[in-house]
Amino acid sequence: MLAAAGIVASSPARAQPPERSHVLELLREVPVIDGHNDVPWQYRSRVDNHLERLDLRDTSELEPTMHTDLVRLERSGIGGQFWSVYVPADLDGPGAARAVLEQIDVVHRLAAAYPSHLEVARSAEDIVRIHALGRVASLIGIEGGHSIESSLAVLRQLYAVGARYMTLTHSSNIAWADAATDDPMHGGLTEFGRQVVREMNRLGMLVDLSHVAASTMHDALDTTRAPVIFSHSSAFALTAHPRNVPDDVLRRLPENGGVVMVTFVPPFVSEAVRAHGEREDAERDRLRQTLDEAGVERELARWRAAHPEPEATLSDVADHIDHVKETVGVDHVGIGSDFDGISSTPEGLEDVSKIPDLLVELLRRGYSDEEVQQIAGGNLLRVLREAERVAWSLSEESPRDDLIVELDGAPAAESPP
Repeated sequence: MLAAAGIVASSPARAQPPERSHVLELLREVPVIDGHNDVPWQYRSRVDNHLERLDLRDTSELEPTMHTDLVRLERSGIGGQFWSVYVPADLDGPGAARAVLEQIDVVHRLAAAYPSHLEVARSAEDIVRIHALGRVASLIGIEGGHSIESSLAVLRQLYAVGARYMTLTHSSNIAWADAATDDPMHGGLTEFGRQVVREMNRLGMLVDLSHVAASTMHDALDTTRAPVIFSHSSAFALTAHPRNVPDDVLRRLPENGGVVMVTFVPPFVSEAVRAHGEREDAERDRLRQTLDEAGVERELARWRAAHPEPEATLSDVADHIDHVKETVGVDHVGIGSDFDGISSTPEGLEDVSKIPDLLVELLRRGYSDEEVQQIAGGNLLRVLREAERVAWSLSEESPRDDLIVELDGAPAAESPP
C-alpha cells in the first residue's frame, strides 16, 4: 500500500471488463481531485454573485447548461475540487485584486451554504480528512497572475484567504510573464516573475503553468524548488494547440515532480476540433474584410452548416493521458476538467458525474487500480505535500518585498495608436 497517498495496491487482472462500481470503490480510498472547475465564474456571470439566485443542489435545468451541481458531484467520485477564482484577463490593473477576492468569497460562501457537501481545504491533509467525511474538499485556484496586480503583498494575502495555486497568466501576457495565446513580450518570465515563483514556493502555493507560453514554462521550471502543476492542459504532441504542453516540457517533469492535469476542453484534446476552429477563425477573418458584423455572422452560420464541427470524445481524453504516461510515467498525470468554463464537452464527459467513466476506460486500456488512483488524485496529493514540505524548509526566510519597478524597471511606454 502507498500509505502516503492513501492508495491501495494493484488488484489482479480481471476476467470481466471493468465496471463503474469498481472505480467508485477505488475512489473511496483515493478521491478524484479535479484541477479546475469554473463554478464561481458561473455565479458571477449569471447572478452577480447572489448565491440565493442559483441553487447548486441541482443545476440540471438551467439554460445555458451547467456541468456541476451537488447531485452530480455525489456521483462523480470527486473528493477534492480546485474551484477557479477566474477574473478576465482584460481586468489587468486596478480592480483585479478586488475581483479575485470577490470570487474567493464565493467559494467560502458556497462551503458555508452547503456544509454537508462542501468544506474549504487549505492542505493535503485537509483533503484527506474532508474526503473521509464524505464531503468535497474545496480548494481555491487563482486563474491568472494579473490578479495580484504585480504585488507580492497581494499574493501573500490571497494565500492567507485560501488560494493554493496560481496560474501565472491567463490568455494574455502580463507585466511579468508571457502567455501561450499572445505574442511573445518578455521571452518567458521577467526577474519579477521569477520572484513571484520563489515567493509562491515560500508560501506553499502551487505554481500552475496552464495558459503560459512554453518559454514561461521553462523559466518557471528553472526557478521553482517545488513541483509544478498544469491545472487544465493536455499534450501538444497529440493536439497542436498552444495551450497544451510540449514534449520538451513534459520531459522535465520527472526531475521536478510535477503533474499535467489532462483537461476535457474539446479543441485541446481533439486535433480535428482544433483544426476546425482554426478554419472557422480564418473564414471569419476573410469575411470581415468585406462585411459588417451582422453579415459576418450570417455568412458564418452558413459556413458552419456546410462544415459541421467534429466532436471530441472521452477516448480522446484517454489518449492524452496515455501520451503523458508513455512519455514521462504515470506519476505525472492528473485530471483537470475545466467544467463550467467550457461551452461544449467531449462525448461521454458531459458533466462531473461522468468522470468515473474516464477511469473505467483507463482500466479497460490496461491501467492498474493503483495507476488509476494515482491519476485520480494520488499524484496531486503528493505534489501538494511536497509543496508544503518546501514551504516548511523555507519558513525562516523573510517575505519578499521587491517591487516590479525595482526588478524589471519602468514599463515601456505604449506605442501610439
